[in-house]
Parts: sequence; C-alpha cells; structure tokens
Amino acid sequence: MSRVVVVGAGPAGLAAAWAAASVGASVLLVDSGVAVGGQYRRQSGLRAARTPVHPLIEWLPETSVWAVESMAGGHRVRLQTGAADSPGRTMSTVDTDALVIATGAYDRVLPFPGWDLPGVYTAGAAQALAKGQGVSVGRRVVVGGTGPFLLPVARSLVEVGAGVAEVLEANGIGGSWGWRRDPLGALGKVGELAGYGVMLARRRVPVRFGAAVVAAHGESRVEAVTVARLDAGWRVVAGSERVVEVDAVCLGFGFTAQLELAVSAGCRIEDGAVVVDPAQRTSVAGVFAAGEVTGIAGAGPAAAEGTVAGYAAAARVGRTVAVPRDAVRTVRAGRRFGRALAAAYPVRSGWRDWVSADTVVCRCEEVRMSDLCAAVAQGALGMRAVKLVSRAGLGLCQGRICGRIVGELTGTPFTQNRPIAVPVRLRDLAAVEDEEEN
Repeated sequence: MSRVVVVGAGPAGLAAAWAAASVGASVLLVDSGVAVGGQYRRQSGLRAARTPVHPLIEWLPETSVWAVESMAGGHRVRLQTGAADSPGRTMSTVDTDALVIATGAYDRVLPFPGWDLPGVYTAGAAQALAKGQGVSVGRRVVVGGTGPFLLPVARSLVEVGAGVAEVLEANGIGGSWGWRRDPLGALGKVGELAGYGVMLARRRVPVRFGAAVVAAHGESRVEAVTVARLDAGWRVVAGSERVVEVDAVCLGFGFTAQLELAVSAGCRIEDGAVVVDPAQRTSVAGVFAAGEVTGIAGAGPAAAEGTVAGYAAAARVGRTVAVPRDAVRTVRAGRRFGRALAAAYPVRSGWRDWVSADTVVCRCEEVRMSDLCAAVAQGALGMRAVKLVSRAGLGLCQGRICGRIVGELTGTPFTQNRPIAVPVRLRDLAAVEDEEEN
C-alpha cells in the first residue's frame, strides 16, 4: 500500500514516476506499450526499449489496467500483462493508497460518407506508423481536421516518403483570435509553427483554412475524397466541392481524454476532463491525475502536471516533499494555453450535416445514421438505451471512437463508464475469480 502506482508512461506518467522516486517513494509504473514515452516519444519496437532507469521505479511494459476498485485506505488496481489480445495474459493486482492516472487521450474523428473505407486513418495512427515503424499510410495523402497537431503529422508523412496533397484546417484563419486568451503562449509556439510552414512550403504542400474532407470514395479502399470549403459553422459552402485523388486520408479533430479509470475510481469529471486541484489531486482521496486526462495542452504542461502529481503522491505515502514551484508555474501557464487552444480550434456543429442516412457511424458494428434515427424514434432515451437498441458502441472499441459521435448526433450525454476498462478474455477473468474464491 505504501507504493505509488502510476498508470501511463507518456510525458505525464514518466514525470510523475521520476518525481515520486526522486524523494524516496517506491513506484510501480504501468503502461500498455513495449517502451516508455507514449505517442509523444514514439519509437520503433525494433530498437532497444527505453526503460525508466531508477532503482525505486519498477516498470511493467505491455500491461494494462482493466479495473480500479476502492478499498479501505486506498485502491486495488487490476492488471493484465502480455501482448495485446494474446491468450493467457498474466493477471495480477496491486493495492495502493496513491494512484496517479496519466492515461492520455486518443484521436477524435468525425464521420462522413466513406470514412469507414480502408485507407482512412486517424492522424495519430498515421504518425505512430511513420515515427514508430517508418511506414507511410499511403503514397498520396490528404491530412484534415483541426488543430496544430495536423502539422507534425504532415511532416511525419513527408519524412517517410509520402506525398501530402493538402493539409486542410476546418477552422478559418479567423479562428486564431482564440489565442487572445493566451498571447504569450501563442508567441512561444511561433517558431515551431514557422518550422512546419517552411517545410511544407518547400514541399509545395498547400495548407487550406476553412476546408475539410466531407466524403471518401472507392470500391475496396480510398481512391479519392471530396474536399469542400466550410462556413464559420462548418457547413459546406454550396458549389465549393472538388474531388482529389488520394490513396489515404488522415483525420484529427482534437482529442478525447481516456477517462475510463478516472470514472471507475469515481473522480469528478467536467467538460470531458478530470477535475484536479493545484496539487493534481482529484475529488477522490488518494487518486491523482495528470496530462491529457485533465485537459489538452501539449507534452510540456503534461510533464509538469506529472511532476506535481508525483510529488503529491509521494507525500501521500509519507515522503517529505517541497513544493515544485517551477512545475506549478508551468502547469498554470499550460492551462491558459489549453483554454486558448480550445478557443482557437473548436469543433463546430455543422459537421453533422456531412452525415447522410447511409453513413456508417459505428464502424465496429456497422451502425448507420438511419439506425440511430430509428432507435430514437422508438423512444430510446439515454446512451445506454441507444446502444442497446442500435448496437452502436457495442463492438470491439466499446464506443471509444463512436461514443462521442453518437452522443452528439442523438443528443444523449456521452459517458466513459466502463467497469472493465479494456478487453479481457473470459478465461482470464474467470481465473481471477477462481483465485479470489480460493
């Protein structure tokens, strides 16, 4: 119980583990990847795995947390270790009174006709393949969505030999007024953005504002896309549509925080993020959160939050710590930056007009927009009822991709309440129950 458990080995989780260990706390660092660093420091699995070298940090790679349960004085964390979806993964538990949740976020995508064709990727997946494996998702690619993340994705594709036909930012150039909330933070990114701009200009890659991919076409995979100009509300400007031949599309409309464990622990959630105090404490005693689960602001602020959370968790298990003032200042600046980022790159409601009755909304279960309309017409109220009637969100991803979409299209609140946070084989689950009964 005296050990700090950190879930997630991205910038926030790594910083939390190091901070806690630096003041003498024993740390268990858990991550589903084969190497630490998360998406931000994606690396090839063929290279030697980087490990967090510190005598007080035990690192569990290829390990996912499938449940968090409250218990007297702390929490029980249930783990499964082994290659993803392989049979016979090792099941174990660890009890802790200081749990740091740093599970990050996943790409947010929006549906349109043809988005279920092979060749349509999330921007994060395309970048992971490029940076991690040196593989391009296609020879001629369109990158679309909203937010500055599109630019490093385009650069990653260019670096592995892909031809990037266009980069499409759905918000107009006027959206940059959102940076008024944090002009200093915006100035700090000018150099980085200019670097991307120069690289794309040298490759003659056009960056178009107020435009998006609104349909994909092809028989067995993507062969072309329809690109259109958008008005301020993201509705298609009539007559602006044009067809671009490509063999891959990369989409990113911001991120959705990975909240399953925080929800299971009973943490307070507001506006899709875990609510924390200045010490990164959540509303649940002994549970801390850091990084993108508390809001999207980039790797630097995420690492600073991890540092603060790590020290606070170490204090929880009896270590003497000083206030990490530099990290606290970075966290404050990061939150200002995050608010400005959200204001500069909002997701407007006009995207719902891109969806036709035949558009697949839930790709796992092949549920179409017409199926959702029928479920609502039958009187399905609430996300659970919509899922049970239409089967949207009941497939392999368990609504991680489509849940937020279904919520917005049907007007039902979206939740990430999953008592079992990741897929677990029934045989492995039964083995846990047998062991506890004995």
